[in-house]
Amino acid sequence: MSSGIQRVRVWDLPTRLFHWSLVVCVVGAFVTVKLGGLWMDWHVRFGLATAALIAFRLIWGLIGPRYARFSHFLAGPAAIKRYLADRGAHVAGHNPLGGWSVAAMLALFGFQAFSGLFATDDILTSGPLAHLDDGWTATLTNLHKSSEWFMIAIVALHVLAVLWYQWAAKQNLVGPMIHGDMLAPASTPVAAAQDGIGRRLLALVIIALLGWGAWWLSTLGSGAGVDFM
Repeated sequence: MSSGIQRVRVWDLPTRLFHWSLVVCVVGAFVTVKLGGLWMDWHVRFGLATAALIAFRLIWGLIGPRYARFSHFLAGPAAIKRYLADRGAHVAGHNPLGGWSVAAMLALFGFQAFSGLFATDDILTSGPLAHLDDGWTATLTNLHKSSEWFMIAIVALHVLAVLWYQWAAKQNLVGPMIHGDMLAPASTPVAAAQDGIGRRLLALVIIALLGWGAWWLSTLGSGAGVDFM
């Protein structure tokens, strides 16, 4: 590595594991609901796991390391305007546009997970809370099913944006989300994210509690599970 380049830890391990786990769960939920039949059992598992992951990310966005916090990457109009004026300059963590893209995906996936708790197909699969209110069940089931194309669209835009940054802007966004580090000029001070054993143990405790909560939810109601998409 050139002496003029420094390697800085930007993405902590819990954030990276969240990201790739969410990819697996969302793709798994989508594929299994299309297969239907007995695959719906796995669809339910992927949906509940997604709910736990989204809850973790919301908590981690408040108490996690520097670049994982919402306060760091949810920028106002002025910051977005400056970023666009600089023609997509390199930034540590999410850039202003990417930050709001992350927020939009968390909101949409979170709504899918929440509405899935109440959704039912009246045949094989019902959310663990579908029995609580018939009116809410019908409304949330319809919203749950109709939002599928919004999810496809936002995922497609996310992938296209990553490819654009890779090939047009010459910014590798995938690599840092795998190994956690970004390269920056040595002359530019960049604060590193905290990624020590203490942070990792805290994240482990949080996700373990949320995982238990997802399992507990799966035991409620008629036991048919959650229709995630």
